[in-house]
Amino acid sequence: MKQGIIIGASAAGLSAAIYLKRQNIDFQIISKDIGGEMALSGIIENYPGFPLTDGVALTQKFKEHIDKYEISVINDTVNALAIEKQNEHQQYFKVITAKNVYTAKTIIIATGSTPKKLNIPGEEKFYHKGLSYCSVCDLPLFKDKVVTIIGGGNSANEAGIMGSRICKQVYVITKNPMMKGDKILIEELKSKANVKIIFNALTQEIIGENFVSGVKYNDLVSGETNYLKTDGVFIHIGLQPNTKFIPPEWNLMNSYGEIIVNELCQTKIPGIFAAGDVTNIPHKQIGIAVGQGIIAGLEAIKFINSLGS
Repeated sequence: MKQGIIIGASAAGLSAAIYLKRQNIDFQIISKDIGGEMALSGIIENYPGFPLTDGVALTQKFKEHIDKYEISVINDTVNALAIEKQNEHQQYFKVITAKNVYTAKTIIIATGSTPKKLNIPGEEKFYHKGLSYCSVCDLPLFKDKVVTIIGGGNSANEAGIMGSRICKQVYVITKNPMMKGDKILIEELKSKANVKIIFNALTQEIIGENFVSGVKYNDLVSGETNYLKTDGVFIHIGLQPNTKFIPPEWNLMNSYGEIIVNELCQTKIPGIFAAGDVTNIPHKQIGIAVGQGIIAGLEAIKFINSLGS
């Protein structure tokens, strides 16, 4: 049995791992990848110490750091968690994955989140056929073409800015009357000559035959249905916490599916901690995830030490 298991290997999970390793805690990290949504982030200008970077480059820096400590990541997908009795006074946790079953005295859940879907006609059909949720991954494929970004927050702002440097024309459509997020990003997006922002536009359908050719949206002011010709669609409407593997009867999540934690990243179950975008802490930022990961790591160490040998 391990002393600890970290589920997730992005900013929060890797930060926790560094602190556990430095305290000589016997632990494992389980994750389907390294970097998660951080690796898919576009331009990053607000992470201290890195005035200008991107998700891929920052993830590589994190990986270099864990490599220094010889921390390895088990490539696996967690399907379920369970609690077992160790003795009359103590319990331990089971982490059930696609490949194995792991046991530990404490768990740090740092599984982050995944992009939300519009759930409209054509969305599933055209996924990877002109429709993507990752601008960093796929925008370069649309050089000198027309693309449409759907969303009204920072992810859409960043995607629009990135697209302006690659594509002939970029449309940003949002159901909101204005763009939300960092003012500096909004102003930069508005300044791009080849970017047009369409407000009060509710996306209805993704159009095409074998590949995306257009977007149908409803004008929330006039009530009219409009058609926008486009070569590609990038959806950035928010994130969904990755918490499906957590037993519902544990009652750890709020109505948004986020794990409820206190200021010490503790959940209602002693020995289970959570950190990063998977939690109910507001402002989903890499820097905040790092801080939470560190807190969760330190509190997990404290918990392990309280159990004795």
